[in-house]
Amino acid sequence: MPDVAIAGFAKAPNVRETEGTTNGVEMLVPIFAEVFEKTGLTKQDIGFWCSGSSDYLAGRAFSFIAAVDAIGAFPPIHESHVEMDAAWALYEAWLKIKMGEVETALVYGFGKSSAGQLRRVLALQLDPYVVAPLWPDSVSIAGIQARMGLEAGLWSEKDLAEVAARGTDRDVSELLDTPYLADPLRRHDIAPVTDGAAVIVLSTVDRAKDIVERPAVIGGIEHRVDSPVLGARDLTRSPSTEIAARALDLDGVDLAELHAPFTHQELILRTALKLEDDVKINPSGGALAANPMFSAGLARIGEAAARIHSGESRKAVAHATSGPALQQNLVTVLEAR
Repeated sequence: MPDVAIAGFAKAPNVRETEGTTNGVEMLVPIFAEVFEKTGLTKQDIGFWCSGSSDYLAGRAFSFIAAVDAIGAFPPIHESHVEMDAAWALYEAWLKIKMGEVETALVYGFGKSSAGQLRRVLALQLDPYVVAPLWPDSVSIAGIQARMGLEAGLWSEKDLAEVAARGTDRDVSELLDTPYLADPLRRHDIAPVTDGAAVIVLSTVDRAKDIVERPAVIGGIEHRVDSPVLGARDLTRSPSTEIAARALDLDGVDLAELHAPFTHQELILRTALKLEDDVKINPSGGALAANPMFSAGLARIGEAAARIHSGESRKAVAHATSGPALQQNLVTVLEAR
């Protein structure tokens, strides 16, 4: 089976909840144009298209079909879709190329979180009989997870503030003086609600060498899922991430893009992936800078690939998550060969 590489990446500006965006098509058209300009490819060069989004978040059925308008009606395309973060659409496209069905693929994800109350919308992915009727929102569940880690002595509030302050001009002591939003989480511990989109071009390694000077070769992808029953698992760990990581070769990783919408979840993921202190974490800012639903995980993979393209990294790990309290996790290893 052929090796697969990431040959191109682009993302839309991340727009805060208060500003909002129009629709998926208008977010996607500019970044399709950008990635085609970067790679020198055209629509006719793409063998398979795969997207990740949520009709429920969009508030209408088959919203992903409407987004296909961003591709255009002609020529006809070979297309698929996953109802979750587009990192899992990338997994489907990766398999298509590995199986020899196509040579190139374009993966995209988009989400318009500003259309509703995201914290309440995400509550509807919980157990519909026991948990969802209580309406525990996503931030409150994360607060419970953070509190469990604090009481177990796994991290402190200062540790969380240090994650939030990294790569910014914010002072840790100043952050610790801010009020709680969902005790023990403060506003800086929580990813902002944003609209956004991202796109990645995949191809065989041989084809990628003609597109980009330093292809980001996918050394492996694994994804696992933990129990949806919050009381049936240790929320201070991420067993699914640990299992996925054990199936991959993470030796020599020098950079990690982690999809951690909350500061304490970055600490959980760093432990699960056994990342050393010399590994650069989230140079892009990660989900704490912008967390557009259904494209933030794909963007983590794209950001890691971009740093291999630029020569900043030789081997990187990228992570995407879905569900409450790190329920489902995907881990990708990227290499410059």
